[in-house]
Amino acid sequence: MFAWLAWNRLGTQLLIRRKGVFVGEDEFGNRYYRERRTPPGGRERRWVVYAAEGEIEPSTVPPGWNAWLHHTVDAPPSERPLPVKYWEKPHRPNASGTAEAWLPPGHQLRGGRRPPATGDYEPWRPDET
Repeated sequence: MFAWLAWNRLGTQLLIRRKGVFVGEDEFGNRYYRERRTPPGGRERRWVVYAAEGEIEPSTVPPGWNAWLHHTVDAPPSERPLPVKYWEKPHRPNASGTAEAWLPPGHQLRGGRRPPATGDYEPWRPDET
């Protein structure tokens, strides 16, 4: 019960029930909503409820949904998907801090071995006075 309240799920569910209209869901399970009634002269409120438990990771929002959330496009991708260019790769969330994160050669988690210096580099050493 306390874990459910810890991430403010109660407040979010009340907001959705009272003011929200379901718009769509992306391939990661994130659910998108818009405000039922927009105030006169105001801007429509849009929000996402992340599928993942625990820490919120905004990089899981695909580009089309991100554009809709930020009012760059009027129609959500569930109604009018963005055109996919031949050179685009599928969206992937940020992998930093996970086992899938990229590590450069010589990183401690990759064995810590780097190729030897070629002689064009001299490390800085503080003066020993």
